[in-house]
Amino acid sequence: MLSLHERHPMKHERVPVELAKSYRLLNHGPTVMVSSAHGGKANVMSAAWSMPLDFAPPKVAVVIDKSTFTRGLIEASGAFVLNVPSRELARLTLAVGSESGRDIDKFAAHGATWTPGEHTGAPLVDGCLGWLECRLIPEPHIQQAYDLFLGEVVGAWADPSVFTDGHWHIQDPAKRSIHYVAGGHFFEIGAQFEVKD
Repeated sequence: MLSLHERHPMKHERVPVELAKSYRLLNHGPTVMVSSAHGGKANVMSAAWSMPLDFAPPKVAVVIDKSTFTRGLIEASGAFVLNVPSRELARLTLAVGSESGRDIDKFAAHGATWTPGEHTGAPLVDGCLGWLECRLIPEPHIQQAYDLFLGEVVGAWADPSVFTDGHWHIQDPAKRSIHYVAGGHFFEIGAQFEVKD
């Protein structure tokens, strides 16, 4: 009788991945800058973990740690924006993800500008590739237990030089979305390709 290994010989070598770093194996979408405003204060932070959840109405999910200043603004205002930065904004993305809005005005400190969203007033960070303006869908249990926030997308915009008619068409390498790994390391989206039947 053949052993399991002999019946199914290994075709590819595998190396173990530390469980604490296993999340890096998943392509979970572009890094976003999450912004919100309430009571005369506006803030922005970076989040590597966000994703679409539904089509109609469109919904998103984003992980926002309990310790962040932005989380308090979102909970108080009931609104946030997922801003999709490009490589051109990688330094800003890293900086606003490394500082607390409790200590500084991140927009002023980094010369970043924004426009209030027309549906919620939450900041649309200038220079991004895309903006998803969201109303918070209150889910206290998952917010508290998992730091997971859900939002209904109530407005969406894109830079027309990279996204029109529902499709990406990136020509300028500096205008590619970025994907954070850890320790200041990013990847950028690569070239588009098509597989035909």
